[in-house]
Amino acid sequence: MDVRAHVSMVFHLDKCIGCHTCSVACKNIWTGREGTEYMWWNNVETKPGTGFPTQWEDQDKYKGGWEFEGEVLKLKSQKNKLQGFVNLFYNPNMPGLDDYYEPWTYKYEDLFNAPLGDDQPTAVPISKITGEEISIESGPNWDDDLGGSNLYAKNDPNLEAMTQEERDLMFEVENIAMMYLPRICNHCANPSCVASCPSGALYKRGEDGIVLINQDKCRGWRACIAACPYKKIYYNWKTGKSEKCILCYPRLETGQAPACFHSCVGRIRYMGVLLYDADRIPDAMKVPEHSLVESQRSIILNPHDPKVVEAAKRNGISDEFIDAAQNSPVYKYVVEWKLALPLHIEYRTMPMLFYVPPLLPIQGKVENGMYEHDPEKFFTSLDKARLSVSYLARLFSANNESIIISALKKMMAVRYFKRVQQVPDIDKDKVEAIMREANVSDEEAEAIFAMTSLPTVYDRFVLPPIQREEAIEPKMSTEKCKGCTGCGEVQTPERGL
Repeated sequence: MDVRAHVSMVFHLDKCIGCHTCSVACKNIWTGREGTEYMWWNNVETKPGTGFPTQWEDQDKYKGGWEFEGEVLKLKSQKNKLQGFVNLFYNPNMPGLDDYYEPWTYKYEDLFNAPLGDDQPTAVPISKITGEEISIESGPNWDDDLGGSNLYAKNDPNLEAMTQEERDLMFEVENIAMMYLPRICNHCANPSCVASCPSGALYKRGEDGIVLINQDKCRGWRACIAACPYKKIYYNWKTGKSEKCILCYPRLETGQAPACFHSCVGRIRYMGVLLYDADRIPDAMKVPEHSLVESQRSIILNPHDPKVVEAAKRNGISDEFIDAAQNSPVYKYVVEWKLALPLHIEYRTMPMLFYVPPLLPIQGKVENGMYEHDPEKFFTSLDKARLSVSYLARLFSANNESIIISALKKMMAVRYFKRVQQVPDIDKDKVEAIMREANVSDEEAEAIFAMTSLPTVYDRFVLPPIQREEAIEPKMSTEKCKGCTGCGEVQTPERGL
């Protein structure tokens, strides 16, 4: 048993409001340099939709990730050494600039230097790369909130697995279904980008699993861009190097959450440590697609198990990391409650970023002017959900709908459990029946509610200081924060809220 520690994340999609504050925070800190204008290490996509870059989920086109052939995992982008060598000079599966967007600015001097006339002068757009005038036809979040229509959404590759009836229900004008999908690098445990790099520039940090690029070794071959199925590595056209999300590791090393996590308005983001058995990763990703979610869960180790703790210490994992793993919100969501799921696990990269699927108003249509809230009818209405179960299964469980249904049932059971406490308009016996069917106890429901609705910053971010000598120990103050959110959380001078 080779016990490793991995800093992992959970995004709770039922709380995301699509405000893009996370994207802007990341953009302002990391990608404000020349050559990085089109890079969005953090972006928020509207689903259904084609995403960024366009149709990044279509692996028949881009050929990212791994595929299981016989008894071997092979990179889709380079199945043999000869193909890998040829792809260095021309890779037909690599996204082009048009799949992102050509960065542009404007001729602002025209606003000041234009001669007097009857017309209002305008600043025409010009390419940041060529300096030539361009016509803007796409941009970041071009189809945000469907871009004013559902034309972009209907090109979503995930819709292929849905029936026509399910599609029609999602795209009804008066009842159109949308969700927001924030994306950063998944910092996978079995990263195809690392395996594809011919110069060895990509690597995983041993102490926390963060995937980084050594800029001194990178030669700009861009094999990593083709191999990453999530397209979260970008080519800097100015420096000739590849760049990606670094999970704000300079902040993590001083006990602070990454910028996108810290700035999140909806508080959808959680971070903690998972202990896993590295010896079992190859075999865990060699199972049929419908078993991949449970297979990944199976290699995540119980941090309270004395044998696991002993093996972790033998492997050099510090007491601080073990303590963080034992209090990790990620472990609760992923293993204990089984609510958080990996994005496109069928790519077999074993992503360490997990998503709680959105519940939304689950009913498909209103009846008599209101949504049906009879708990007896809820579980039978999943097949009429506005956001189709089959669509969510395509995103988060490799088409295994039973895993999605189990998570939705548990989330809805918690909702009814808390509702009957505050608004006793439902028969308690019905709620107890729902709790049994969802396989959730009263104690677990209270814990899920507390972690979802009432978490403090210390509940959401359980971060071990990686460089102990530079870490800032949180010192709690009795003075309440006077911020604008009215949450009543205790202020921490060193780290803030």
